[in-house]
Amino acid sequence: MSMNVKKNDTVVVLSGKDKGKQGKVLSVDPKAGKVVVEGINVATRHQKPRRQGEEGGIIRKETPLYACKVMTVCPKCSKATRVAHKIEGDKKVRVCKHCGAEI
Repeated sequence: MSMNVKKNDTVVVLSGKDKGKQGKVLSVDPKAGKVVVEGINVATRHQKPRRQGEEGGIIRKETPLYACKVMTVCPKCSKATRVAHKIEGDKKVRVCKHCGAEI
């Protein structure tokens, strides 16, 4: 399954509790079709200290969300955009649908 979202892309959330928020993609799982976005879809976890000296407590952790719920933001025009593909020479590059800038 091909995904239009890659690691380190800036994305905007389209639906859910974090709708409208922007963040950087930390990791991508193409097999599951999910992405982990910085500061988005945060869950709290109660963690016990496992080793001596390790701290326990409530830990906030970003959880994966479906890639279809996020849209790439163009770095040039800063609009949420669908990704187009253009072949330049022998390379396939991702392009913004609005301004035509390379993503």
